[in-house]
Amino acid sequence: MPARTRAAKPVPGPTMVERAYEYLLTQLMSLSIAPGERIAIDTVARQLGISQTPVREAMSQLEAEKLVFKMPNVGYRASPQMTRDEVRDLYTLRQLIEPYAAARAAEAMTDASIAILEAIDRDMSSVVAGDARAYSRFAEADAKLHRLIATGSGNRLIEEAIDRLHAHLHIFRALYATNAPNEAAEEHRKIIDALVAHDPAAAEQAVRYHLERSQMRMDRVLAETTPTTD
Repeated sequence: MPARTRAAKPVPGPTMVERAYEYLLTQLMSLSIAPGERIAIDTVARQLGISQTPVREAMSQLEAEKLVFKMPNVGYRASPQMTRDEVRDLYTLRQLIEPYAAARAAEAMTDASIAILEAIDRDMSSVVAGDARAYSRFAEADAKLHRLIATGSGNRLIEEAIDRLHAHLHIFRALYATNAPNEAAEEHRKIIDALVAHDPAAAEQAVRYHLERSQMRMDRVLAETTPTTD
């Protein structure tokens, strides 16, 4: 008798909580839910065709990540946009974490990771200044690069921290369009070259330089948009 083959187990889909979380995160990151805007749990539940319970659980996760906050007798609101001091604090934390993560990722680069890096580099290089659609692709490629570095670090806590930092940063960039794609693409290329070369020291230095330049761009935008006090 022929050997019986075991039927492949179906791949489980996302849970309702995961669906609600990803939906809300996308809405926040795209500014479809603006900073400070109220988020009605019953409305989200109707939009997704699920009960309010998983939406509440997703909101609790986002609250832990400081992307939403809960007000008594009001409900949840999207977190307000970052202040100048908060942006600087964010970059201080990034400088402590991301260069180290890049060095560890450079040591662990696989052929599959390198192929992803090459695709990211192509996407970033195709950006034309002033092209809103291309800028969106650049932002997506930027997120992929930093996520790959975070994952490649081999440290789950670092990976989670970088993901949270970039969520806040992405919202700020979407508000003010601070990415300077052409300049940032050159900085990213140096990071990618170091990762592909499995060079931890070069990867660490390239990320540190990129963060310094990125913070300078942020400071410039904040100086132009934040009122000064006498």
